[in-house]
Amino acid sequence: MRSIREVILALFLLICTLTYAGKLETLTTHSAAMNKDIKAMVITPDAYDTSKEYPAVYLLHGHSGNYTEWPKRAPQLLELADTYQMIFVSPDGNYNSWYFDSEVKPESQYETYVAEELVAFIDNTYSTIKDRSGRAITGLSMGGHGALYLAFKHQDVFGAAGSMSGGVDITPFPNNWEISEYLGAYATHQDRWEANSVINMTPLLTPNALQLMISCGTADFFYDANVKLHNKLEYMNIPHRFLTTPGGHTWDVWRDAIKYHLLFFDAYFKS
Repeated sequence: MRSIREVILALFLLICTLTYAGKLETLTTHSAAMNKDIKAMVITPDAYDTSKEYPAVYLLHGHSGNYTEWPKRAPQLLELADTYQMIFVSPDGNYNSWYFDSEVKPESQYETYVAEELVAFIDNTYSTIKDRSGRAITGLSMGGHGALYLAFKHQDVFGAAGSMSGGVDITPFPNNWEISEYLGAYATHQDRWEANSVINMTPLLTPNALQLMISCGTADFFYDANVKLHNKLEYMNIPHRFLTTPGGHTWDVWRDAIKYHLLFFDAYFKS
């Protein structure tokens, strides 16, 4: 049985945790490229102060997810926003957009939305570091692909990027996750599939231009593709962090991985 002193201490720690945690709010943003409103969740530090400028980390959800996934599934982000004094932005990437600007579906332009429209909205709404030196992007699964895809193509916007269990090579999956709805059938548009696979976009990189962290569980069905990306980056002398952990394509892996990604981004922001 716990003593009164232990109970008081536990309550004190709980109050401290609740008091010194980030603040969560839901925003409605507008995409001119898609002519529609899109939701996003933003976490700011508890002592958010407009006289200061904060780095921003964009967190992309996976296939079948939405803008609520990261805050809901990884509630420790509220404390981590305070710990690192960062702003977290969790946008809605639609159920299955893969964060492409689709040639097939003009109503799906999520590259433009996240990398241009959303970043501009956040910079105009919050006291952020309005430069690539204060922006990072990461995500899980479809969002892991999306984070690297967007960062590789928009190195003027993002200075650091990460991927957790990312679908970094989509070509082995021509019939999965509705990708063909956005790129066309693999059989007739193989060049488009290859051009939009992160593993084939590495020629866009130069050493140290973009700070990169890639993580994946060893039992994940995307593990082999992530190892191949790691090996390719090594061959090209592109510095990066590559983290493997036990586990599959699960939130247990991603809740753990986000701690290391934020530590990596914090070092980049402070540099």
